[in-house]
Amino acid sequence: MADFLIVITTVDTHDAAQKLSRSAVEAGLAASGQVTGPIETTYRHLGEVAEGTEYQVTFRTTEDQRVALEGHLVGDHPYDSPEVIAFRIDSGRAEYLDWIIRATR
Repeated sequence: MADFLIVITTVDTHDAAQKLSRSAVEAGLAASGQVTGPIETTYRHLGEVAEGTEYQVTFRTTEDQRVALEGHLVGDHPYDSPEVIAFRIDSGRAEYLDWIIRATR
């Protein structure tokens, strides 16, 4: 059985989020991409605390697509050092998980 993942990144504009979501799904690297936002963020950068607005993109994919999806996101990302993190999906309906497999093949 395939291992299933949720992969998350954030970007600074809604357009950038939609572009990443669509391009990853079109490339077959993710079964879906969901854009959430705007979200308010506080972060430390270059020794300073800053605040801003971002959009989160959440992908559903398989473990065997993780490296390719990460490469795609980093290559098309507007940030120099983007957040790309992954979490395992521990359980899910068989029909849903099968759809993730079919959509990423």
